[in-house]
Amino acid sequence: MKANIEEAAKRLREATESGQLCAPVRDLLPEGDLAAAYAVQARNHEHWIHAGRRHIGYKVALSARGAQQAMGIKEPAYGMLYHDMLLGDGDEVAPGRVPQPRLEGEIAIVLERDLTMEKPTLVDAMRAVAFVVPAIEVVGCRIAKLDTKAVDLIADNAGGGAFVLGSVARRLDGIDLRRMNMSMTKNGEQVASGSGVNVAGSPLNALAWLAAKLVADDLPLKAGDVVMTGTFFAMLPAAPGDQVEVAAEGLGKCTVGFAR
Repeated sequence: MKANIEEAAKRLREATESGQLCAPVRDLLPEGDLAAAYAVQARNHEHWIHAGRRHIGYKVALSARGAQQAMGIKEPAYGMLYHDMLLGDGDEVAPGRVPQPRLEGEIAIVLERDLTMEKPTLVDAMRAVAFVVPAIEVVGCRIAKLDTKAVDLIADNAGGGAFVLGSVARRLDGIDLRRMNMSMTKNGEQVASGSGVNVAGSPLNALAWLAAKLVADDLPLKAGDVVMTGTFFAMLPAAPGDQVEVAAEGLGKCTVGFAR
């Protein structure tokens, strides 16, 4: 199994480095073995850290129950965020930077406190938050034709590509993330909308789930970590020339462009 995990990690790593899409890795892993998929992700994480990438947080994927059911799993998944994935409000995504890009509108949370308890409550999650910002995730997939099952997605860093943070940060005071509405426009036309209840019932629930999962995996959340909590609506494709904006009720806007 160790050799298969190494081979799967290498396949995805070479796809990342070359920009050439690869075959799914589920042929190398036991069917439905999410632990093996996370082991692949961890192997590449180790490689990237040694190569000089800086780990700055985590992303929650499949936070909606429907998305989990479509993948045949019973909980969300997570991936790593690195410093070179971060874009500023209004930046452009260069051609080829993110393979097979798709768009999600999210709330990003930056932590003020560690979350190291095994079973954090919603109160624990709330107390740990420094501030929140509107965000756009540019989901990437290194597997050809988006032919992914749960093990492929998790091994492929849960679809980590790039993410954009809004330029205005706010504390939680007076902000209801569960009932917050968010919309996305593409080239001036609204293409999606949703509310925070679609994100595991609330982005704070997603944070609490992630904290517990990472403690179990011996990777506890620390003060300063950035957490992308999950999308408010279904993913949308992105193409060169697109100009995208999300607007989060009571929080602000975030924009990103895609260079031709």
